[in-house]
Amino acid sequence: MSAKMSSALDSYSDYGYNSEIEYADPHRLIQMLFEGALKRISFAKGAMQRKEIAEKGKFIGQTIGIVSGLRASLDKDNGGDIANNLEALYEYIGRQLLKANIENNEDILDEVSGLLTDIKMAWDAINAPAVGAEQIVEKVETEIKVDEKPAHPVNSRANKALKAYSI
Repeated sequence: MSAKMSSALDSYSDYGYNSEIEYADPHRLIQMLFEGALKRISFAKGAMQRKEIAEKGKFIGQTIGIVSGLRASLDKDNGGDIANNLEALYEYIGRQLLKANIENNEDILDEVSGLLTDIKMAWDAINAPAVGAEQIVEKVETEIKVDEKPAHPVNSRANKALKAYSI
């Protein structure tokens, strides 16, 4: 696990999720980072509305740390275009978070939240098709007595997204 990823998880763990982090698989760790970033954006927005500058800066700083962890966890050697596109998007998100902090701009926080939500939704969907596919393969094997599972994954898009990350 990279130092940035570890730091991002430390930011996430500030809110009592230590045991979940300890036992989470790599896929779940990424989900937790997205959840933590989205919560902190929400907290920052609330602090911005209450004119609590120090709190706003703290939460935006934590969000930047989490996004840096997500960026550091990308496996650019195996992730191909997906990893490169995510890296560019995370870099953009980091710049936007800094801009939102400097300008006290809630609209930028909303934009960043929307981007992270979209990525998180795609990430959350990765495991869903795989579970269904395994059940279908098991049913087919049972019905026609096939001894071997397919050599290639059922959902190549999901596998490419998984390869974009390494922990």
